[in-house]
Amino acid sequence: MHQTPTISKTPLFTIGQVVRHRLFSFRGVIFDVDAEFSNSEEWWESIPAEVRPEKGQPFYHLFAENEDTSYEAYVSQQNLLPDDSDEPINHPDVPELFGDLEAGQYQLKSFPKH
Repeated sequence: MHQTPTISKTPLFTIGQVVRHRLFSFRGVIFDVDAEFSNSEEWWESIPAEVRPEKGQPFYHLFAENEDTSYEAYVSQQNLLPDDSDEPINHPDVPELFGDLEAGQYQLKSFPKH
């Protein structure tokens, strides 16, 4: 049985940080953060009740990957852990937003202002 982590309303992770899921075998790089749940009720209800996270915490948008594929994931803070493997994320969108991976953190590219 997994122990439920303490819920924090303050973001613990940053854009560009490599993280892994606490319960499922995937990892990813954060590309956006919502201060609290900001997805559809339908999406929310599709999560099995026994693992459904609380809404009043930060949620992270990830360029994610598992052994089979890459995709975008939306994950609650309580279900993320830092990934200290220092392995790159092989998602096709990572090079569009990020530069080098340094100590578990991708460097956000700077874009010219229009």
